[in-house]
Amino acid sequence: MSDATLQSWVSGRAYPVSQGTRWWAGLLHRPDPQDGRLSFSNLIEAHVLLALRKQYKVKMKSVRTALDYAREALGEDRVLLSPQLRVMPGNLFLERLEGLFNLGKRGQEAMPEILAAYLERVEWDRKGLPTRMFPWTRMDYLDAPRSVMIDPRIAFGRPILERKAIKTATVAERFKAGESIHDIAEDYDLEASEVEEAIRYEALAAAA
Repeated sequence: MSDATLQSWVSGRAYPVSQGTRWWAGLLHRPDPQDGRLSFSNLIEAHVLLALRKQYKVKMKSVRTALDYAREALGEDRVLLSPQLRVMPGNLFLERLEGLFNLGKRGQEAMPEILAAYLERVEWDRKGLPTRMFPWTRMDYLDAPRSVMIDPRIAFGRPILERKAIKTATVAERFKAGESIHDIAEDYDLEASEVEEAIRYEALAAAA
């Protein structure tokens, strides 16, 4: 995603209307409003929100309705971090013991067919908190391998190749400098496919 998009999701933005401007409030909240940095949980929320918008075409109005309903009616202050979040094209759900609720329609009972590929790329601890994520490295979301990982405990949260903890930026920089995929893989004891995924990830990040 672009820096401007992430900024608006966190801080909100003004937008023009016929009689001046209005304010669009942000959806993601920093742990400390006085600290401009984002937490790892914020990163997970942005990852989920990006999936909802781009992969599942959920309208932003429905996302806001879902967040408000989850907080007010279900006591879920940060539903984008919930392992029980489910999605199918155009709709956002929360799975609970009493059923599957359509959050975008303020709790309307939902159909059981659900798609949750993006949540499979987040790992959670026993308390239900996100611990690491495997971002997409290609636009074909369902087939993207889990080679690249982001873990706040490793490399200061920078994207790495999971198997060897090599930063994707380092791999991409060497490739841009003219080194071959084969040579890079040999130097780091990586598979050529891992090097390719690191390069793909950095290319997607640069294009966002």
